[in-house]
Amino acid sequence: MNIHVIGVKNCNNTKKAERFFKERRISFHFRDLNEKGLAKGELDNITRVIPIDELINREGKEFKKRNLQYMVYDVEEELLNDPLLLKMPIVRIGREVTIGYVPEVWKSWIDK
Repeated sequence: MNIHVIGVKNCNNTKKAERFFKERRISFHFRDLNEKGLAKGELDNITRVIPIDELINREGKEFKKRNLQYMVYDVEEELLNDPLLLKMPIVRIGREVTIGYVPEVWKSWIDK
């Protein structure tokens, strides 16, 4: 299994996702968005499964700090320039992708 957990260390849902896989002794690759954002190709792969408008966290601090609720903007461009606008965590295994904490889906991936 090649599982990728994408998020930030201080996000509670990201911590819960990491704990979910560690408790089951499943190795995963963690990407801290504070260190490295998403590449365009990776964002394209994610948006094949999840619509791009669902990826942006409109309730988050970063969104409000940048006053994006009052602006017209290109969602893809904003996510590539500031990955902290993403809902977290993003968990990928192959072509399967989830956003947020959804252990029931991850369990179904593991059981396959």
